[in-house]
Amino acid sequence: MNITRNNIDDLNAVVTVEVSKDDYAGKVENVLANYRKTASIPGFRKGAVPMSLIKKQYGKAVLLEEVNKVLQENLNRYLQDEKLELLGNPLPQVKDEFDWDAENFTFEFELGLSPQFDVDLASVKDIKKYKITADDKMIDDQVIRIRKQYGKLVSQSVADADSELVGTFRNEEKGIENRTAITSDIFKDKAVADKFVGKKVGDVVVLNTSGLFDDDHKLMDYLKVGHDDVHGLAVDVEFTIEEINTSELADLNQELFDKIFGEGNVTSEDDLRNKIKEDAEKQFDTQAEQKFLNDVTESLIKNTKFDLPAEFLKKWIMSAGETPLTAEQAEEEYNKSENGLRYQLIESKIILGNNLQITFEDLKAYTSEVIKKQMAQFGQMDPSEADIDGIVARVLSNQDEVKRLSEQVMSEKMLNLFKEKVAAEEKTVSYPDFIKEMYGE
Repeated sequence: MNITRNNIDDLNAVVTVEVSKDDYAGKVENVLANYRKTASIPGFRKGAVPMSLIKKQYGKAVLLEEVNKVLQENLNRYLQDEKLELLGNPLPQVKDEFDWDAENFTFEFELGLSPQFDVDLASVKDIKKYKITADDKMIDDQVIRIRKQYGKLVSQSVADADSELVGTFRNEEKGIENRTAITSDIFKDKAVADKFVGKKVGDVVVLNTSGLFDDDHKLMDYLKVGHDDVHGLAVDVEFTIEEINTSELADLNQELFDKIFGEGNVTSEDDLRNKIKEDAEKQFDTQAEQKFLNDVTESLIKNTKFDLPAEFLKKWIMSAGETPLTAEQAEEEYNKSENGLRYQLIESKIILGNNLQITFEDLKAYTSEVIKKQMAQFGQMDPSEADIDGIVARVLSNQDEVKRLSEQVMSEKMLNLFKEKVAAEEKTVSYPDFIKEMYGE
């Protein structure tokens, strides 16, 4: 067995594997001998079939299989020994006329090599780190929502300006069908809200989505329209009224506070407002951190310069899936996945360069916190450690869950590293202003 490598350039190489008869002959003979012991051929006793007949019937198939085994085993060992960082898998170079009747064989494989580059987190520029605040209007609105939620719901026969309407938005052409609750104050134009006054259950109100709300992003909430479709959307939607209700607002008293937050945790309206602000800003922190992570990622992809073995990767994509692709399809797939591949390489370089590792204790602690938050959402505020440990053990016995949670832990480690090493301008904004900045509007 002889293996040599010819480096075409920094990103492409060809490996030549020479397989001699000595590398495979003994293995072929052993397999054929076993076939002879078990072969059932009319006219011959089991185990007494002439070897010449066995070779004639099975020899070529066994030869191909054993040569391929020897080839793959030695090629894989060579790639490991040489510590080559590959993109994709080795691609065999197809020869029009390959002589399987020869005793010695030569195979060639194209390799796509991973590029060499450095990542400098200190060079990432023009990144903002947002601190999102809950303004008075947001807190006022949430207080009203709480009072409505815990207030007494009274059914109405006819809608007025203060009614809450439950119904379904529909537009067959755009595939819109979403059941939701609305109130008159959600609409940008009072004339739109007035269309509902005097309506009854079963009535249908037709609205146009253009300028329906003060922020087009609300179409995502009320109509479940995707972000890419909300801007400039101008179609008629029907709202079929299914319920008409009004709320008698709950009093802001200790009974209400204890019901929502537990006994004695909130004792006044000021406490309530502070709690609303605190909880909202915790949620905002998660969104702000995700934007910071996304912005750093985009900057790294844009500014970390290196070439890829593009032509090799396109050829590899053509044959990598279950169904072969055309050159045009592979080109399209490569263009869609290029940035993702670039970030995978950048991320790997950052992980290795900063010795970011995930220990079992990291994974266990992270899973425990996730479970506690989930249980808190269902009112289980103080679960025992034994209960948590039992759930963690069950979750981490699922390999798919382990993979998913490991990715989240590594993302958190990357975020913390970026916070430490990327110079960012801190900017305090309200939530509506953050949404505008997030979507570039």
